Amino acid sequence: MATSQTLLCRQILLPEGWASDVVLTISGEGLIAAIEPNAVIESSLVEAAGPVVPALANLHSHAFQRAMAGLAELAGTTDDSFWTWRDAMYRLVGRMSPDDIEAVATKLYSELLKGGFGHVIEFHYLHHAAGGRRYASGEETSRRILHAAQAAGIGLTHLPVFYAHAGFGGTEPGEGQRPFIHDVDQFLALLQALKPDCEVAGATLGLAIHSLRAATPDEMRTILAAEETGGPIHIHVAEQQREVEDCIAWSGRRPAEFLLDEMPVDDRWCAIHATHMTADETRRLARSGAVTGLCPATEANLGDGIFPATDFAGFGGRFGIGTDSHVATTVAEELRLLEYGQRLRDRRRNRLASGPGASVGRTLFDAALAGGGQAAGMRSSGIRVGARADLVVLNGNNPFIGAASGDQILGRWLFALGAEAVRDVMAAGQWVVREGRHRNEEAIDNAFREVLLKLA
Repeated sequence: MATSQTLLCRQILLPEGWASDVVLTISGEGLIAAIEPNAVIESSLVEAAGPVVPALANLHSHAFQRAMAGLAELAGTTDDSFWTWRDAMYRLVGRMSPDDIEAVATKLYSELLKGGFGHVIEFHYLHHAAGGRRYASGEETSRRILHAAQAAGIGLTHLPVFYAHAGFGGTEPGEGQRPFIHDVDQFLALLQALKPDCEVAGATLGLAIHSLRAATPDEMRTILAAEETGGPIHIHVAEQQREVEDCIAWSGRRPAEFLLDEMPVDDRWCAIHATHMTADETRRLARSGAVTGLCPATEANLGDGIFPATDFAGFGGRFGIGTDSHVATTVAEELRLLEYGQRLRDRRRNRLASGPGASVGRTLFDAALAGGGQAAGMRSSGIRVGARADLVVLNGNNPFIGAASGDQILGRWLFALGAEAVRDVMAAGQWVVREGRHRNEEAIDNAFREVLLKLA
């Protein structure tokens, strides 16, 4: 068993606010065992090399898609959209082996750590080989995700995804979707089989329904009645305007409206994207207790639209951030784009501050910390006794950071510097990033390079 360790933090963001000269004691199990403010400084203490903040949970990841980041930026002969991008994604899926999935996920998770995330929620729907051919074990690709998270050192909430149809009303899946497909019994068996694997790996197990178009209401109700994970429940909803139109044609209701009317949405749930909602849907989702999972870089990349974040926050809604297709991999880029989208739409500044004189960076960071932790099924988030020791040390040698204090530090990181501000990252009490490099960077990069060469 690992021994406990202490860390002197000259500036640290605690749940009650910024504090100075704090000594953290971290147990051998990777939990925060004690927090001592205004500590007596001893020369034997190891000092963090800059301000310390909690690492965030990334609440939405499709790890395999990191392999295609940057390759879909080629204009087609028709109006490019999410739907044309999806065709390119299907072509990638058909060429990836379990070894490839593990190598790409490990690389991605190392990048997320360097970007300021300490935990990832994997919305995992790539279950089978090309054409839907089953592997010898139905848990094969999920186990590769568990292995990748352990190799990278990131915390994991694993969400196997139920995906059965191509469109609303139970449409037969297309050829490109067959690697994703289960029937209800197969999916419930998968969840049951993964319980011991997740326990051994220290991962949280939940589940996801891909979307209202990929599962019928009866299938969803059967799964929800039978599942025993006790973990989070995630679903894509109202990402695209065409999805809204198709849902109305099928049901007479909009996607978020249908979900809230027909399903037991509560604080276990996370609605991914929820981009296209009416004011009433926005209010209802906010008051349901569910988290909304926002992925601003991917939503911008795919031309999805802009989430009504100011209205949602006004109704007391909870949100977190994810990196989805992984065209971006950092806390700073996602939070910055979230705020900037609201500014561009409203033609005003500082849209998501909690009130006059409040820091936009602090408001965004606190919301994403709480929302991400809830969506991940974490017992607690932030730097508090009993929580996982998931810490980000910002680079105190950078003049922007070194000359800042309090909430200025978050403003500099999120709006001026980005990933270059992240120096060291601790996950579950282990230093996984030092001076901007992952502890296994060379081996991870070599394996990832081989996959990219194969897929080229």
